[in-house]
Amino acid sequence: MSADPSSLADSLPDGMVVTDADILAGYRQDRAADPTAGTPLALVRPTTTEQVQNTVRWCAANGVPIITRGAGTSLSGGSTAVDGAIMLSTEKMRDIAVDPATRTAVVQPGLFNAEVKAAASAHGLWYPPDPSSFEICSIGGNVATNAGGLCCVKYGVTTDYVLGLEVVLADGRAVRVGGKQLKDSAGLPLTKLFVGSEGLLGIITEVTLRLLPPQGPASTVVGVFGSVHEASRAVLAVTAEIRPAMLEFMDSVAINAVEDLMRMGLDREAGALLVAQSDAPGAAGAAEVEFIQKAFESNGAGEVFATDDPTEGEAFTAARRAAIPAVEKLGSLLLEDVGVPLPSLPALIDGVAEIAAGNRVMISVIAHAGDGNTHPLIVFDPADPDEAEHAQVAFGQIMDLAIELGGTITGEHGVGRLKKGWLPDQVGSDVMELTARIKQALDPDGLLNPGVLL
Repeated sequence: MSADPSSLADSLPDGMVVTDADILAGYRQDRAADPTAGTPLALVRPTTTEQVQNTVRWCAANGVPIITRGAGTSLSGGSTAVDGAIMLSTEKMRDIAVDPATRTAVVQPGLFNAEVKAAASAHGLWYPPDPSSFEICSIGGNVATNAGGLCCVKYGVTTDYVLGLEVVLADGRAVRVGGKQLKDSAGLPLTKLFVGSEGLLGIITEVTLRLLPPQGPASTVVGVFGSVHEASRAVLAVTAEIRPAMLEFMDSVAINAVEDLMRMGLDREAGALLVAQSDAPGAAGAAEVEFIQKAFESNGAGEVFATDDPTEGEAFTAARRAAIPAVEKLGSLLLEDVGVPLPSLPALIDGVAEIAAGNRVMISVIAHAGDGNTHPLIVFDPADPDEAEHAQVAFGQIMDLAIELGGTITGEHGVGRLKKGWLPDQVGSDVMELTARIKQALDPDGLLNPGVLL
């Protein structure tokens, strides 16, 4: 017999524990839309660390699993509901305090990435990590998956900005690791252990983030290529010499889908589009822009456009951010985020095209090309069993290809539930055993996010 959530409700403020079936239905799936999602026993939306602790202690005492959910934007099924589990949503944990003296922000996990950026900007500071979904994804989810984004080629990913955490462990204890100090070698690097752990080791209730001075004005260079192979070679030419502030890739399917959505005059005949930016100051920036232009031209770009106008530059950045929702209008998506060492980028992009042809499915490739992180988007009709099967086969073959090329099955979305079958092939049995031992040490009853990663 399942536990009665009314006893949990007694220990929390009125209305915090929700059992209404219609509301629970809205929390079954995340952005990955896993059709096998279960139904939660109850939804809990705490506002404080203490309320999270009460929930975790009740779950530990009753043997009830906990799925932690941020904004529900996971693309790997990391917050898919499990039958009989508590769905703990951090959406109402939204406090933030910016400290200009230390250039830090102390943030609860439910705040959106964009809201953290805005709060930092109000104090003349900048929070760099910028997933394409920055307006709707939460900081807690960003930390749980070590999210990246468009500017990470130069400025790094989430883990590079997490200085400290407050984490509720599986037994209900709240621990603090790290802090506002920029350097700290005291003990094991436990902060790094929790970043990217996908809710398996504890529930993050507070994050201390490092902030930077504001980014300088950026110049934008756009290259239009006849083929994805030419564009991928141009990426290597740029990154061999400089580290741009952004270097993004879109194939012809994405270009046309975005043009359908935004009507901004993109070349529908192009095989690929590269959008690069330099934010280096003065003469150094001008030199970078000139270098990028020449790299694009010498690798087959039929048209190269450069601008210092921030509005024009933002328009192309917005076009790249819109690629996934634009392609999604063509059908249901299986979303990948495989990555490879940069020299293998052309082989990965060419290989994805071969996989698409071999399985007779449409695969659109967009990419944070400057760091080798690609997003192959498999478009299919789930009502067509044959097409759905081919899509699943292609999904696995793309991960196999990334591993074969010395890369990763996930650059920033996390393993979640959708990719865990391929994780042993990437990391090996010894690493899987070590991972399981760490999980056992921190969550011996296996109640935190069961079904993810392991």
